Amino acid sequence: MTPTSLATLGLIAQRVLEMHGLDATAMLARHGIDRALLDNPEARIPSRAWDALARDAAAAIPDPAFGLLAARCWHPSNLGALGYAWLTSSTLRTGLGRVVRYWRLLGEASSTRLEEAPAGLTFVLARQAQDPASGAVTVDFVTSLLVDMCRMNAGSSLRPLAVRLRRVRPADHQVYRRFFGCTVHFDADEDSITIARRDADRQLPTSNRQLAWTLDRILADQLARLDQDNIVARCQAQLFEQLSSGEMSEDSMATQLHMSRRTLQRKLAEADLTYQKLVDDTRRDLALRHLENPRHSLTDITFLLGFSQQSAFTRAFKRWTGLSPAEYRARRNSRA
Repeated sequence: MTPTSLATLGLIAQRVLEMHGLDATAMLARHGIDRALLDNPEARIPSRAWDALARDAAAAIPDPAFGLLAARCWHPSNLGALGYAWLTSSTLRTGLGRVVRYWRLLGEASSTRLEEAPAGLTFVLARQAQDPASGAVTVDFVTSLLVDMCRMNAGSSLRPLAVRLRRVRPADHQVYRRFFGCTVHFDADEDSITIARRDADRQLPTSNRQLAWTLDRILADQLARLDQDNIVARCQAQLFEQLSSGEMSEDSMATQLHMSRRTLQRKLAEADLTYQKLVDDTRRDLALRHLENPRHSLTDITFLLGFSQQSAFTRAFKRWTGLSPAEYRARRNSRA
């Protein structure tokens, strides 16, 4: 299938083009992008159209670092529900994890991952092969946007520890150092941003755990609808919806997804998962999020996760983390 991207991201590109005095509507039309689609939060546009627009813009704009202007042109709504979920994140680590989990909603022509680095946490962007011009613009666009998102939540003084870019080092490379506030390595083997562990794990004043939970359910459902072949996303969307009613059996899940139990097992095996591991992983992630919310008692969390008794939840949580839920919450509160 042809990779697509969220249409509302085009509003950021439009503002960048207009800042350079270009006729953005005409440029969009030249590459088959209807300007009206950019206002539709449900619309998606072929990724190849964005690549062609990036090449066109690179040829028309003399500043090779113009993609960094994305940081001045975005609004959370341009990222759909993910933009608002980002604002509710309790830490940058949580927020970046959310971005990685739901990245396909933004664009299917690339992927992202988080890696633990000796000095901190590294966000890595991996894209399908592009020509150097459009690739450089795209990476500048994404990395500048991501860093500004972090600064919106954690404060404008945030500085990454390092930025690595595969693009060729431009003549005026100091503009990158000024924007990122750190050493930028060009001609690198990957496109990545590393932030200090203390910045990644600091509690954010913008967090709203209750709203984050609601938005995560919306995002899981959107991801499941986007990719019907993504069996993990489809199962998680069902689990988010129904765990509080009790543990959902494998047979019930297969029925909900309109397939046989054997087909469900086969598809999960292709993702190197069993149904029980998927339920366990989903419960663990939800448990960690719920425990961050002081409004939820351990009894509340027990039933939100579909456990019949608090003792069963405690045993499972100790298996996942080595701590009881109460011990985990106490440690988080003391660090905060």
